[in-house]
Amino acid sequence: MKYIKHSRAIKRKTVLAVGFLLLVLSLGSCKKDELDPNEVLQDGKSIVVTDLAGDTQAAMGNGTPGKEVRAFYTFLFRFKDQKQIWIRNAADSAQWLKTKDWDLAFTGPYNSEVYVNDKDYQFNPGYGGTAKSAVIMLEQSYDTLNQAPSDEAFSASEVTKIGWASSATSNGWFFYSLSSHIMQAIPNRTYAIRLPDGKYAKLQLINAYKGNPPSVTDLNWPAPYYTFKYYVQQDGSKNLQTK
Repeated sequence: MKYIKHSRAIKRKTVLAVGFLLLVLSLGSCKKDELDPNEVLQDGKSIVVTDLAGDTQAAMGNGTPGKEVRAFYTFLFRFKDQKQIWIRNAADSAQWLKTKDWDLAFTGPYNSEVYVNDKDYQFNPGYGGTAKSAVIMLEQSYDTLNQAPSDEAFSASEVTKIGWASSATSNGWFFYSLSSHIMQAIPNRTYAIRLPDGKYAKLQLINAYKGNPPSVTDLNWPAPYYTFKYYVQQDGSKNLQTK
């Protein structure tokens, strides 16, 4: 009888151990099956920027603990080395804005209004400077934009700012809900850029919320934390193929 009881105890422990092992393997498999929203952006050629913090200390209105009610500080971004440059005062503006040392300016509420560096547009942060860029909005996915538009198209482009898309035909990169006050990036919208040095690039602005969530329903989700990807063709050609 003792032998039988001992044998049954061993069997129970074995079953429990096997069950626990299967549970661990199952959980591990589930984690592997969950796609990282940032990992799927990688293509081997493009630069993918994730959770680049904007001015997270500013607020549009009262009632946000730990934040100041003020205008959001502008930050600049440089393609060649992914450098982020803050513009917080007149000295910063004098040092950076009229130079060719930046490619994008993230301005306005939640840093959501994006400019390329352009000396000719009076409301551009680089107005009166030395850089001349041009940008075209294209209604196609980033991966399918394989060729930059013609120089004639760049010269004729009237895109001056990439921000809130007030309608489906505007040039903005996101829709904004006046009821939920949440931003939602517009899919299959890519920006071709002619840089001041004559090189061509493409840009996709993907998310303004931390962690690059596929959707946001919580007004208090941490923002602005920018996820975007870009590619600069270094040989001077219009070839923008990345896949």
